[in-house]
Amino acid sequence: MSFRSLGLCNALLKAVAEQGYATPSPIQVEAIPAVLSGRDLMAVAHTGTGKTAAFCLPVMQLLSEGSSPQAKKVRGLIITPTRELAAQVSASLERYSRHMNIRSAVVFGGVRIEPQISLLQEGLDMLVATPGRLIDLYNQQAFNFDQLEILVLDEADRMLDMGFVDDIRHIQSLLPSNRQTLMFSATFSKQIKSLATGMLDNPLLLEVTAANSTVDTVKQLIYSVDKARKSEALIQLIKNNDWHQILVFSRTKRGADNLVTQLKNAAISADSIHANRTQHARTLALDGFRNGSIKVLVATDIASRGIDVDQLPCVINFDLPYVPEDYVHRIGRTGRVGSTGLAISLFSEDESKQLQTIERVIGRKLERQIIPGFAPSQKAPVDSSDDDLYGNFEPDPKPRRRDQPQGWAGHGRKSTNKKRKR
Repeated sequence: MSFRSLGLCNALLKAVAEQGYATPSPIQVEAIPAVLSGRDLMAVAHTGTGKTAAFCLPVMQLLSEGSSPQAKKVRGLIITPTRELAAQVSASLERYSRHMNIRSAVVFGGVRIEPQISLLQEGLDMLVATPGRLIDLYNQQAFNFDQLEILVLDEADRMLDMGFVDDIRHIQSLLPSNRQTLMFSATFSKQIKSLATGMLDNPLLLEVTAANSTVDTVKQLIYSVDKARKSEALIQLIKNNDWHQILVFSRTKRGADNLVTQLKNAAISADSIHANRTQHARTLALDGFRNGSIKVLVATDIASRGIDVDQLPCVINFDLPYVPEDYVHRIGRTGRVGSTGLAISLFSEDESKQLQTIERVIGRKLERQIIPGFAPSQKAPVDSSDDDLYGNFEPDPKPRRRDQPQGWAGHGRKSTNKKRKR
């Protein structure tokens, strides 16, 4: 299977080849022809499966075949939950459209709004935005949706987790009904299904992996350690393994900053990225992590979206998340697009309930190990009541597609037989 066989134009094929990509990923194989056909799409795909290209490439091709944007109008809109993810998607658009006449821009909060208003004056083929700043710009009449043809919701499950559902519903009310809508999510929960039901018209459902499963290319380990010795254990792991690029997840902003201080005291270059940091500081930290001047990046779940680093070898959960789906998102930062990765969780006795919930959601028990010299003083309780569930779980490695998921009949936007204008 090649990108050419998916129906992409020569300009996009050239850009893809220049990025070093020869073979499309499973989500790209399924999604690109579906989007090019004009269908609405609900895609369930983990981070690292190539989903950004799965919607960027066909959307740009469709827009390139239509008329130019008018002043203060947007033809394609991509909504993301965080600033970092918005910047990442915008960078992908620029790389893939380098041989096309596509005008795009990105807008998000935390920076001055005036330059963003100026960007919108001449109109855009593609706008990447976070929900809050998008609404602010609309309310200031910086642009309108009269010419909108395509809407993409990226990481829709994270937008719901972050409380953006009302913003998304409000944005939906401003959009023309005759549009193509694409929704991408790492999970397919009841909330996501409900959101999709109201926004998509007779969508094609694609599932690259079993819902809420973790990718097989990531080796997952649990290190049992006393809570008070987690920082010490982390430092030893980093030094013993000579890791040069590690993404560490902290449950809280204060915990992230405290951990950075301890790492620096141990002569390990580190920085944090979380919601309390300015956009400039977050950008500097992410750039330093990518170029290697920062060895350890400590992030909270909200700020982690958009951390896209090629061949990231290791992700460490300093704290287990309260929301089990966040575990899936976290470890999806490594083992991307077929490469192998390592995910380590430092587990203390007080996190037993979180671990049990995570194991139920991902359908497997995680291998427990002890770091030499860091055996916990108290053994954590282990729930063995769900052994049958773990043993019977078998992920589906192949994409599945269904024209209309059960329970969606009669819902969604009103269907129209009119051909969408490009």
